Amino acid sequence: MRDLPGLPSRRSFLKASAATAAIAGIAVPVKAEEPPAPVPLADYKPDCLKPTEWAFVMAATARLIPSEGDGPGAIEARVPVFIDKQLAGDFGKASAWYMQGPHDAAASPLRGWQTPLNPLEIYQQAIPVFDEWCKATHGKIFAELDGATQDKALTSLQKDEMKIKPELREFFTILLGNTKEGYFSDPMYGGNHGMQAWKYIGFPGARGSYKEWVGKHNVKYPLGPVSIKGERA
Repeated sequence: MRDLPGLPSRRSFLKASAATAAIAGIAVPVKAEEPPAPVPLADYKPDCLKPTEWAFVMAATARLIPSEGDGPGAIEARVPVFIDKQLAGDFGKASAWYMQGPHDAAASPLRGWQTPLNPLEIYQQAIPVFDEWCKATHGKIFAELDGATQDKALTSLQKDEMKIKPELREFFTILLGNTKEGYFSDPMYGGNHGMQAWKYIGFPGARGSYKEWVGKHNVKYPLGPVSIKGERA
C-alpha cells in the first residue's frame, strides 16, 4: 500500500510513535549494537607497561590460568589488558590507599600494605629482578622459557626461593590476585573478554532481578551472563 498524498508517510509515523512511546515511558524494543572487536593482543599498545613488562605479564598470566584447561585461559580472557589498565589507573598508583610508614615486610597482611611502593612500582621493580634470576638460573628471561620451566620459576617466586628484597616480597601474591581479578571481572575493565569466564562457571553477571529464582534450589540457571553495560553473552 502506498502513502497517500498529504498524509504523513508510514516511516514518519513509526518514528513519531517510537518517540511518543519513549516519552511516555513505554519500552520500545531496540536491537543492541554489537560491541566493537577488541584489538588483538599482538597489536595491543599497553597504557603503562613497558615491552619487557608486558611480555612478562603475558607469559606469567598464561601459566597461572593456562589455555590447556577445560575453560578459557587468561590469554583468551585478555587478563593482561586488565592488569595493564589497572596499573595505569588508581589501583596502580594506590591513589586512595594509606601509604604512610612505618612499613614492616614481616608483619601480618592483616595489618595492611607493608611496603612504601605502590602496585605499579612493585611490578616495575620486581619483573627485572625476577627476569635476571631466571636468566641466571634457567639461562633465559621468564618470557623466553618453555612452559614447564616457567611453572618452576613461578613456584620459586611464590616460595621466595630467590630471596627477593622485602618490599617486593608480595609480588607473586599481587600478580596472582590481579590475574584472578582480570579473569572474573566485568568486561568493562578489560578482562573476561566475551564473559567467557562467567559462562564457564555459570555466573549470570549483572542481571537486575532474580526474584523468581529465590526458592529454586539445585536448578541450573538457564540464562547467560549480562555485563554492567548490558552486553549479553
